[in-house]
Amino acid sequence: MVYISLLFLTLFFAPAEATPNDGILIHTYEEDVTGDGEVELLELKGKLFAEDGVYYQDIWVDISSHSSDKTWRINYGGGYDPELQFADLTHNGVTDILYQSPTGGSGGLYTSQLNQWEKDNFIELPLPVEQPVKGEFMNDFKVSVQLLPKEPPIILDVSGQKEEYIRLKLYNDQGQLLEPTTLMIDPVAFFEVIDLEDKNEAGLKSYQQISGAYHADRIGTVESIWVYDKDKWILLKTALQTDLPHIDDSAS
Repeated sequence: MVYISLLFLTLFFAPAEATPNDGILIHTYEEDVTGDGEVELLELKGKLFAEDGVYYQDIWVDISSHSSDKTWRINYGGGYDPELQFADLTHNGVTDILYQSPTGGSGGLYTSQLNQWEKDNFIELPLPVEQPVKGEFMNDFKVSVQLLPKEPPIILDVSGQKEEYIRLKLYNDQGQLLEPTTLMIDPVAFFEVIDLEDKNEAGLKSYQQISGAYHADRIGTVESIWVYDKDKWILLKTALQTDLPHIDDSAS
């Protein structure tokens, strides 16, 4: 189970339908998730924490076959506005199930889970783990962000926030850093199913937020593209998306 966040995505809340003695029916899907050539019925359900609330203390999906009496259930825990996505992310010819749900915290955390059909049941697969991003404040109102261990750091100009940083006693008036301070590196945030260019197969795009002195002091977002190959996730490329000016710091 992975907790993830994305502040800039809009959430869409679907009306829930009451189901006798078995929680609330949130969404209904029809997809072939067993690879038998026939679509299964997937009913995403939940139990509300409060009758007039929007938080589900338990969320699960009931899966049934139209042509047999076989049924399966996948449990997801609690959350808000859950959603399922379907794609053959493991490239074995069978559609996988990707679950995502906001947790409702101030940081915009999500919960994510990936399940694959295997040997007459649905097993949980690990999702990509974020690369070891590093970031720190530098003298002269700059920050350094290193996306991968062997790559040169990206230097950004944060002088637009200098009055706030001086007020917080992060810098003095001359732009000297008063004490070593690292950036806030969130875990992988939200996963987006994408079509991989030149591969004709599905992959995942992850989002990882970087903040400065506090969480709302946004530095940028690390966007990474992943492919599942030989039972593990491979990082294809990663980039920092930011509105801050870049600095060529090679001469300093």
